[in-house]
Amino acid sequence: MSEIKVLKVEKSTLNGVVSLSGAKNSALRVLAASLLTNSDVTFSNFPVQLLDAQIHFEMLEALGKSVEAISDEEIRVSEDRQLQSQLDWSGRSIRNTLLILGALTARLGEGRVPLPGGCQLGERKYDLHVSLLQVLGAEVWEENGYLCAAAPRGLVGADINLPIRSTGATENAILAATLAQGVTRIWNPHVRPEIVDLVAFLRSIGARIDIYGQQHIEITGVEGLGGGVHRVIPDNMEAVTWLTAASITSGDVEICGFPYDDLEVVLAHLRAAGARLYKGESSLIVRGGTCYPVEISTGPHPGINSDVQPLLAAWAAVATGESRIIDLRFPGRYGYAGEMALMGMDYKIDGEMLRIFGKGGGLQGATVKALDLRAGAALALCGLTAHGETSIHDAWQIDRGYVNFAQKLASLGANVEF
Repeated sequence: MSEIKVLKVEKSTLNGVVSLSGAKNSALRVLAASLLTNSDVTFSNFPVQLLDAQIHFEMLEALGKSVEAISDEEIRVSEDRQLQSQLDWSGRSIRNTLLILGALTARLGEGRVPLPGGCQLGERKYDLHVSLLQVLGAEVWEENGYLCAAAPRGLVGADINLPIRSTGATENAILAATLAQGVTRIWNPHVRPEIVDLVAFLRSIGARIDIYGQQHIEITGVEGLGGGVHRVIPDNMEAVTWLTAASITSGDVEICGFPYDDLEVVLAHLRAAGARLYKGESSLIVRGGTCYPVEISTGPHPGINSDVQPLLAAWAAVATGESRIIDLRFPGRYGYAGEMALMGMDYKIDGEMLRIFGKGGGLQGATVKALDLRAGAALALCGLTAHGETSIHDAWQIDRGYVNFAQKLASLGANVEF
């Protein structure tokens, strides 16, 4: 597994055509869902080269699955030996282990996974995952660095009332309920594009799931699931990344496979902030524009995803005037602002609000660190507008969620070294 340690970026104007890869946030979920069946499943438009996907492949193989890369965008998941209920894993952890626990408990009646890891975005606790498994009849406990669950007689359908609209908890409740006895209703779910994609995959292999808007999801448990073929949706976070990059560099970029329906609110904000956007037949064309300040608060879908705000902070850094960002999902997720400040960005944190005082550009290249996946991408965007060279350390974080990030930048004419 190749990890880019340092990514060097210089001031550039992006021009050309770029195609979106399969969505990271969908791809990892359907991989966890593949544990619910012993039949072969094939995924197309799959971001095979993502570091987090590679780690998930190894986790599946440790449990008894085999993952065959048919091409750079297609994989087949098979089960060649008895599925294990304990994930013995000493490598870097990702939060998807929580979904693995739900799937194992649903299918085998028990599961043990390492305590979850991934991006440190404030206090990302897993109490919701514990409580939903308990509601479905499982006993859950921690033991020697593992999160464990057991339901010897199988999970039993019930009403799950989520106190907040959590994407991960919604996904885990769907996975766990798919093989549970009886009917499960998930109230107050977070129905995002990757949730819809997960449900589409599960339905294709025999699950009985109905979505009633943002009100509730109803799952009628089945005894078993079969095999099938599923195409992963395009990555909406990658779409926002290229949109922002093209706009702040006054470029001319066509983004192929653009997911308009998933990004209506983001598009409205960026049009209001000066982006010049044109709808193609199945693409979005970005033609320069002027970056005006933005005022956003993140929130449940169809609102602005928390992952978007570091990218829009890069927009704010090159705008003229004060921008204001509030992250309602992960309050205080502004660590990247300190790194951007090394490049000359002026900012202040007032309570839960990040205020960025844009000077119409004027950023300077510097040595910075990617604190997490989206922070790394946002720093690269700043580097595209800065005078001099920007060196982004721990740039492997970017490869956790973007396929060929540096190569795609280079294909659009960026001055980038990787």
